[in-house]
Amino acid sequence: MTMRERILAGKLFSDMCEGLPEERNEAKRRMIAFNATGPDDIPERKRIQTEMLNEASGSAWIEPPFYFCYGKHITLGEGTYVNFNCNFVDDGPITVGKNVLFGPAVTIATVGHPLRPDLRGLMYTDPVRIEDNVWIGENVTICPGVTIGENSVIGAGAVVTKDIPANSVAVGNPARVLREINERDNEYYYKGRKILQEDLDEEASLRGDTPNKTEL
Repeated sequence: MTMRERILAGKLFSDMCEGLPEERNEAKRRMIAFNATGPDDIPERKRIQTEMLNEASGSAWIEPPFYFCYGKHITLGEGTYVNFNCNFVDDGPITVGKNVLFGPAVTIATVGHPLRPDLRGLMYTDPVRIEDNVWIGENVTICPGVTIGENSVIGAGAVVTKDIPANSVAVGNPARVLREINERDNEYYYKGRKILQEDLDEEASLRGDTPNKTEL
C-alpha cells in the first residue's frame, strides 16, 4: 500500500513523501494567486478557482481569502457561497452540496492526530460531507468524519464533532441539535419578522427579477 492509498484508507500516514509536498506547494501557488485577485478580476478569479478545486465542482462563489491544503480534494456544489477567511483542511475529501452558505472564518478539518504523544507526528483522515441547502454560521469548526444533513443550520461559533441530521438547527461546543426546522420558520425569517409575499415581490423587483411566488 502506498502512502496515498493509506491516506484514502484512513490509516496513519505522513505527508512528506511521494510528491505530496510538491502538490501542496503547487496548490499554495494557486491559492495565493486566487487570494490576490481583486473585485475587478472576477474572470481571472473564476479561472483559478476551476484549477484549484476538484473538477467535479459546480459554479460556486468563494470570497478571498480562502485557505486549503490541496484544493483538489474539495468539491463544491452549484450555488454554494463561501465567505471570506474560510479554512478547508482537505488532506481528505470535503464534499459540499448545492446552495450551501458558509459564514466567515469557517474551518473544516478532515485530518487528525493520535492522542499518543509518540505517534502525534502521524495523521489520519476522515471525510467531511455537507449536504444541500445547509447554512454554516460564522466561526464554525467542523471536525473530521462529520456529515451535516440537508437544510440544516449550524449556529455561529459551534464546534461540530458528530453528524447532524437533516432539517435541524444545531448550536454549541460540542454542537448539539437545538430543534428541528418547523412551520414557524416558514412564516418568520427572524424573531417576529414575518415573511410576506409583497415584501418578497418588492425585493425581487429591486433586483430586476420576476417576483418569485413563494408558497407562504
